[in-house]
Amino acid sequence: MSLAIHHFLSASDEEQLIEAIRKAESNTSGEIRIHIEKNSPIEDTFERAMDVFHNLKMDNTKLQNGVLIYVAIEEKSFVIYGDKGINDVVPINFWDETRDVIVSHFKKGHYKDGLVAGVLNAGEQLEKFFPWEEAHGNELSNEISKG
Repeated sequence: MSLAIHHFLSASDEEQLIEAIRKAESNTSGEIRIHIEKNSPIEDTFERAMDVFHNLKMDNTKLQNGVLIYVAIEEKSFVIYGDKGINDVVPINFWDETRDVIVSHFKKGHYKDGLVAGVLNAGEQLEKFFPWEEAHGNELSNEISKG
């Protein structure tokens, strides 16, 4: 069954996700973005997530603490990709809890709920290593990008 992006998330779902990103970023200097594509143009979704991360200029944050949640709908695949500043200081299994939260919702077909829970979990995790600092403000857009 083919699932188009506009069927994956409604406009209301997107607004709720943007609000979740705002909430998650309110306690951390980390930056969280979501990118959704019907399918990945390349076979390796991790490699595609790295490309999108760079194309969205997420690698330009001052503390290198951007996080991308990349979703390829047709492949039923997603990647949580953190920048170098995050990966240099966090444990190897840092994103496992966030991944598990997303998967538990996705398995039920609750995509928006999974992404909201994942974003909020990512914000909580980031806060431990990158507490919010007024000097950094919001470096990246909170809008959902689509491919």
